Amino acid sequence: MATHVSVTEIRFDARTLRKYATWFTIYGVLIALLGILAIAMPGIATLATSVFIGWVLVAGAIFGLSAVFSAGKDAPGFWWNLITALLYLAAGIMLLWNPVTGALSLTIVLAAYLLAGGVAKVLLGFQHKRDIPRAWFWILFSGLVDIVLALLLIMGLPGTAFWAIGLLVGINLLMMGTAIVFSALSCKKMAATKEGKA
Repeated sequence: MATHVSVTEIRFDARTLRKYATWFTIYGVLIALLGILAIAMPGIATLATSVFIGWVLVAGAIFGLSAVFSAGKDAPGFWWNLITALLYLAAGIMLLWNPVTGALSLTIVLAAYLLAGGVAKVLLGFQHKRDIPRAWFWILFSGLVDIVLALLLIMGLPGTAFWAIGLLVGINLLMMGTAIVFSALSCKKMAATKEGKA
């Protein structure tokens, strides 16, 4: 006689749920607190975002240039990779040199990120509806908030660019942290239920 084991039971054993739920709860609280801080100081958060992205671009350019020159001129795509790395370097230096001026460009990029991330979270929420029934709504809600924020950001350009990035990053972090906390708490309840059945 065959024993039927559901996919959820295989992926989520009680010990694993309990172990990681605590760490994800702490992670979610920290992300939410960063979000509250960014909401309270959106101008500073906008500058911090510009500077952070500038450094990420510079670091990516340095690694890209290193890889391009390590591979040599005979490597396929040498010139395209070289141009890409140099463009990353130039964009990163411009953001670091004057992060206020870069805020407008970053606002457009942020809107695209929020829109794409929101759609992904909505799809993820529906995917988790069966697996994590008590948490899927929060993931879905977080995605819907991201989509609305992206549309508001696009409609308010260019005037909102200098404070909106920090504010929207803060709201996004707050919602993401909240979704992570509720997902982790739901996983703890699932672990307790599984241990009670055992």
